[in-house]
Amino acid sequence: MADGTDTKPVRVLVVDDEPTLLRALQALLEQQGYSVVALDSPIVATQRLAHEDFDVALLDIKMPQLSGLELLSAVKHRRPEVEVIMMTGHATVETALSAVRSGAYDYLTKPFEDVELVARAVAKAAERKMLFDRNRRLETQLREKEGAAPEGLVGNSAPIREVVRMIEAVAYSATTVLVTGESGTGKELVARALHARSPRRAQPFVALNCGALTETLLESELFGHVKGAFTGAQRDQKGLFDAADGGTIFLDEIGDIPMATQVRLLRVLQEGELKRVGSADSVRVDVRVVAATHRDLPRLVKAGRFREDLFYRLNVINIPLPPLRDRVDDVPLLAHHFLRRYAERLGKRVRTLSPETVELLCGYRWPGNVRELENAIERAVVLCRSEAVSASDLPPAVTGRTAPLVREAPASGDEAVWLTMSYAAAKEQALRRFEKGYVETLMRHCDSNISAAARKAGMDRSNFKRVLRKYRTDVEPDTGETDEADRVAG
Repeated sequence: MADGTDTKPVRVLVVDDEPTLLRALQALLEQQGYSVVALDSPIVATQRLAHEDFDVALLDIKMPQLSGLELLSAVKHRRPEVEVIMMTGHATVETALSAVRSGAYDYLTKPFEDVELVARAVAKAAERKMLFDRNRRLETQLREKEGAAPEGLVGNSAPIREVVRMIEAVAYSATTVLVTGESGTGKELVARALHARSPRRAQPFVALNCGALTETLLESELFGHVKGAFTGAQRDQKGLFDAADGGTIFLDEIGDIPMATQVRLLRVLQEGELKRVGSADSVRVDVRVVAATHRDLPRLVKAGRFREDLFYRLNVINIPLPPLRDRVDDVPLLAHHFLRRYAERLGKRVRTLSPETVELLCGYRWPGNVRELENAIERAVVLCRSEAVSASDLPPAVTGRTAPLVREAPASGDEAVWLTMSYAAAKEQALRRFEKGYVETLMRHCDSNISAAARKAGMDRSNFKRVLRKYRTDVEPDTGETDEADRVAG
């Protein structure tokens, strides 16, 4: 398509001193939808280049007044972003190499066996120009966002702007913050941003995943222990609260800590002091606590699995992080951010993403959120063998569309909305609407019993539950429970 994703057509400059060929090339390219400027004088071409933008230049090598190679140098000097294709009736290896070394994108030999070869060469050059234009735009946006937004929080969507606003509003204080959101949404980035923009920034930032340790190890890690407190405690050991004194401690997966540890943590939040495991003495600490969870803490409180008083102590300020499917507009910017990071880290000359790749990335559901996107781009950069990541470099889950698109499909009569979508996007979104309606209908019919609904759907119970969790926040991960224990609120 001549104009790619832009609204204005691709501008092509054709310079050749053969009038017949010049007219033929102009007619051919205009039929393809390009805006063509055809000139028989390389001197006039240099004058036009001084004050006009072009995307692709098609230049003859052998011309009077100025050779094609000299004109190529002039093009690259004035407009280095223009993709240049050289044409000659006297092709030699030396001239081809000279043209490529001087910055030419392609090289065609006259007479053309098929004029479609010219059209295809221009189309490829125009696509390459479009990719580099997008790359420059994204680079500019990234510099602006990285300069203004907290470290790592890349995006320009309304949900992420609200997160940044909240960070700016509460960073100065010592108030406890609870960051909520699905796994992979970047909760630790928010915690680090709060610390980096706070008066405590010069003091330690300490992070711990509370769900990764047993109760004894978790308490020892957090509060420290004295010699002999438990088997293997051969000496006194300070904990992470001591290490973070004066700074910030980030407690990830706070919803997974045992009840006994919750009591100890509540004391730290209320009194600003702790007791090391095995000790009766209190130690004062000055630590800002930022906690995070992907779990529904109010529901855990109601079920008696999380202390209500601790929840209210943690939830003084709540910063909810949106899932990536709710900020699809940020996907290209995030993808480019990760592409640049891993290209530099791996020493690869991967510069951009193909249009098909961007479409696939924006169409995927991203159940693993930003972390999954980062992993996908890292994989793509490793596998990529050119300057642009292609669809074949992406993980099968993304290219196979194994998860539905995130936005609801519009009503079939809403033609204005349909016209903004590709066929693939419209189809996937319609499938999502069907899937949601189907599982909700079965759940209503089966009195919200998951096992009964799965049997009616002819699906394995765990698979049905996995589908249901896309649309119901009150469905817990599979625990093996069935029948009445498996019933959820309607």
